[in-house]
Amino acid sequence: MRVLVADDQDLVRLGLRTLLESEDDLTVVGEAADGLRAVELAGRERPDVVLMDVRMPGVDGIEATRRIAADPALTGTRVIVLTTFELDEYVFDALRYGASGFLIKDTKPAELLRAIRLVAAGEALLSPSVTRRVVREFATRPARVRRPHPQLATLTEREREIVALVGEGLSNDEIATRLVVSPATARTHVSRAMTKLGARDRAQLVVFAYQSGLVEP
Repeated sequence: MRVLVADDQDLVRLGLRTLLESEDDLTVVGEAADGLRAVELAGRERPDVVLMDVRMPGVDGIEATRRIAADPALTGTRVIVLTTFELDEYVFDALRYGASGFLIKDTKPAELLRAIRLVAAGEALLSPSVTRRVVREFATRPARVRRPHPQLATLTEREREIVALVGEGLSNDEIATRLVVSPATARTHVSRAMTKLGARDRAQLVVFAYQSGLVEP
């Protein structure tokens, strides 16, 4: 698994590289001290996962995430945003622009490694409690504007229901229990909804659910 590390602090990059390269299945393919360099390296190396600091000089981590997520050649690259505070004011913007989730910088090493593997497998780093808190932060902004997804009408009623439950932070197993269907059926509905809405992963489904008004905080 190929990982790109982007952080403006030399010591942080060194620590992350040391941790990642201690794992047999992880390889650091590049380091960047600013967002522009992160975008350049991502385009050249096409990593599976980018660990992206938010605050960096020049192009920050949010804009770098947006550029990476918008690049058709990088559809297989996932971004994990690293932040000092769990509810950093920029976290929602990072998710909206295509990040697969976020981690606090003092996350335990084992949790960081697990997160990288989860995201590379297409999962999202959004626990139910964190999902609710992040979205509540977004929803209470004075300038909140509801923007229904242009492909929302292509969803079936059951798929709309599924997306709403993903927006609440439920896992596939929890969705299956709530709707009294098998976990496999829940996974299929989630997958179809992601395809129709062009979501990179569940994190973007959460964003779409709230922006489209399928879930209220």
